[in-house]
Amino acid sequence: MRSYLFGSGIISAITGGLALLRGVRNGEAFTWRMALAWVSWGISLALAVGTIVDTRRAARGKNIDLDSPVSGREDKLMKKRARRGR
Repeated sequence: MRSYLFGSGIISAITGGLALLRGVRNGEAFTWRMALAWVSWGISLALAVGTIVDTRRAARGKNIDLDSPVSGREDKLMKKRARRGR
């Protein structure tokens, strides 16, 4: 589970969210640019979580969508999981 939580996608989404929170705390006005930044952050967080879910499903031998970033590497992930003994 640690490999999923400390992945680069989640870490970058968290640091991006922290940067946005700092901007809100400094009293900056909420403009359309700020709204777009929050929407962008939400999308990047959703994509990072989706990749984690797809990786976990592929490692367990379950079907994943063809548009997933992990599609085509299911065998490699299953072998890696088998080597760990889980």
